[in-house]
Parts: sequence; structure tokens; C-alpha cells
Amino acid sequence: MTITITAFERSPDRGKGLARDMRVRWVLEEVGQPYDVRLLSFRAMKEPAHRALHPFGQIPTYEEGDLVLFESGAIVFHIAERHAGLLPGDANARARAIAWMFAALNTVEPPIVERDVAKILERDTPWYEQRLRLLEDSIRKRLGGLSDRLGDADWLDGAFSAGDLLMVSVLLRLKGSGILDEYANLSAYVARGEARPAYKRAFDAQLAVFTAAWSG
Repeated sequence: MTITITAFERSPDRGKGLARDMRVRWVLEEVGQPYDVRLLSFRAMKEPAHRALHPFGQIPTYEEGDLVLFESGAIVFHIAERHAGLLPGDANARARAIAWMFAALNTVEPPIVERDVAKILERDTPWYEQRLRLLEDSIRKRLGGLSDRLGDADWLDGAFSAGDLLMVSVLLRLKGSGILDEYANLSAYVARGEARPAYKRAFDAQLAVFTAAWSG
């Protein structure tokens, strides 16, 4: 059965690999599974046909036969469970990898996304500078704990796992902010993720969509 995922027709990240379909592309490349992509406009994302797949009208979605999934973390977990290489065989190590998946999405990502939103929507408000400082302090607290735990290891818990895939995906949102640069081991950690051949294939595929859409 062919896997089909959905992605932005015109991604607002302008080809930087930050849209959440990138995580799904990456995990599929890691496990060597071919997939098709259905591109959606912002208008189509809110129409009934897509909302039947994703109740909140967002991307990505995942379709394989009768199975339909939404939420990038759930999709990554589903794929990692069914294909070798991204979740350890040892039960305890597997549980730790899953814990890191949750940590990436529930602990590390929220203040990073809030910062992005504030920079777009709140820049002209009187409280902007204070809010930005608070959000960046929150980000640094999380990065400090993550940096301490990673230490000088290549990956969070032994071999590269789905936990690393999601964590690197989240940290990539900080590139160019200067915040990630304050943690040398985390910067190197993200660079290792970007250097993986599967990541490069996924990035190139997403970039090709951007190039085609915005050059027309």
C-alpha cells in the first residue's frame, strides 16, 4: 500500500525545512519507505475533504490503506514502531526513546513555537519585549537541561532514535536566533542530525516543493 502524506503547497517557512511534514518525510527516509505527497493550499486545508483527515485543518496527515493519522509526533511513532532502526529492541531503552519523543514535543517545542508566534503577531504590542525575554528565558531553561543530559554524547540515549529525530526537528526552529549557539554541544547535535543522509533527502524533497511553488 502506498503511503501518502500531506504538505503545504506554499510553505510559510520558505524552504527552510521547518514545516511539520519534514519530520514525516525524514522518518520515512530513515526507514526506507517510499511515499507520495499531496500538496494543499491554505484554503484546501480548511475544506471538509481535508478536515475528514485532520480535524484541525492542518498538515501533515498520513494515509496508508484504511489507516489515517494526523499529528506529526503520532505519525513518527507509528512509523518507528513498524520499521526497524528508530526504536531500540531493549524494552527499557525503547521506553526512554519514547520519553524523548514526548520531551521534544511537550517540553522543548512549546516555548520555541510561542516565541515564533510572538515575533510575528505581537511585535507591535507594548508588552512585546518583556514577553520575548520571558519566552527566551523559558527556552534557555529547557536547553540547559537538555545540554546537561546530552553532554558529549552523539545522541540522547545511545544510538540515534525517533527521540533524536523529533528533538533535532524542534531545535532546528532556533537556527538563526543565536540561542542555540549558546550551547555548543546542542549546536553540534543538530548538525549531526542535518548531516544524516535521510535528513538531506527529506530536506531536498521539501525544498523542491518550495522552489517550484515560489518560482512560478
